[in-house]
Amino acid sequence: MPLIERILLVENDPDISDLIARQALQPLGYQVDIVADAGSALKRALQTPPDLVVANLSLPGLSGKDLLVALTSQHSRAPLIVIAEKGKEQDVIQAFRLGATDVLLWPARDAEVVATVDRVLTQVREIHARQRLDEQLKAANDELHRKVNELTSIVAIGKAVVSLTDRRVLFERILAGSLQVARADLGWLLLRDDRDKTYVLTAQRGLPDSWGKKMGQPLDDGVSALVALSGESLLIHGEALQKFKVAALGKSAAVSPIKVRNEVIGLLVVVRKALKPFAQTEQTLLEAICDYASISLVNERLFHVVQQNAEAASAGEKQKNALLESLRVEAQKDLDGILYPLSLVLTGKTGSLNDEQKKALNSANAAAQRMSEALKDRQGRA
Repeated sequence: MPLIERILLVENDPDISDLIARQALQPLGYQVDIVADAGSALKRALQTPPDLVVANLSLPGLSGKDLLVALTSQHSRAPLIVIAEKGKEQDVIQAFRLGATDVLLWPARDAEVVATVDRVLTQVREIHARQRLDEQLKAANDELHRKVNELTSIVAIGKAVVSLTDRRVLFERILAGSLQVARADLGWLLLRDDRDKTYVLTAQRGLPDSWGKKMGQPLDDGVSALVALSGESLLIHGEALQKFKVAALGKSAAVSPIKVRNEVIGLLVVVRKALKPFAQTEQTLLEAICDYASISLVNERLFHVVQQNAEAASAGEKQKNALLESLRVEAQKDLDGILYPLSLVLTGKTGSLNDEQKKALNSANAAAQRMSEALKDRQGRA
């Protein structure tokens, strides 16, 4: 349905008012409000701003030029067509200097009235169309910037997950990114304590001191427990939120679960102080961030397992080396105990030996010497 344009006619001559309003403009669908003096026109224009003002320069009391000055001082945006008698060109020039848009030289026919009004309103429509286009472009540009910021935040969180090893810094990054993409005022991150299955405050931004001091302790905000049980994200605001403790912090909340194999191991909560519900797109972004948080927690667990295995392997290697060293020392002692009597027998001091006995003892002595050198070499490398 097209918008009906409103015209404020300021004229004290009923014949002129009748021709302009009843004969010329109203049959074309324009709404024409008629007042007889500048004071009433100014009051009407400020209460209900018209799309166009048509005013006679020769009005009783305040003139049409005075009305122009008054409307300009009140920042009226409505264009103004002045009505002037032929021969009053000097007054018309002054009116244009004061901001008049067009002029109707009287007497005029209804066709001239329609042509002048249409010409001015066409310009007004074009201005409004450009303004609407500018607003649409600005809105589209703002939305584009918002999407870029969201993607930038998501990418930054993804990089943090694979590069940061400091758990505290990582969770601070995750929470900061969540507040940015959700355009929330405050938020917190809860992680499950596997010992007693409670959800512990791990990171927070904007919480009051009474809640913030519970860092590292279980935090019951009322809504998180519902998400922990259901495993599904929750968007809640207004009257529904008033039933929970978190209502003391804001009027809109979004809670997203952090899951590993469908098991809730953490909860991400963001809150807006204003009654501005979170949208489905914002829920999707928060769930993506929770997936990153889940990856970071899984990576952390795997790192601890690998570290423990490495430490166990290192301890086993040390134990093995200690055992080998102990065996080497014992073997060296035994060899030393063998080499001395062999050397003594080979000297003949214990009695004469035949050739076969010497040959056998020399072989045994050489083998013992090689074994002793190998053990000493092993000690040197160790």
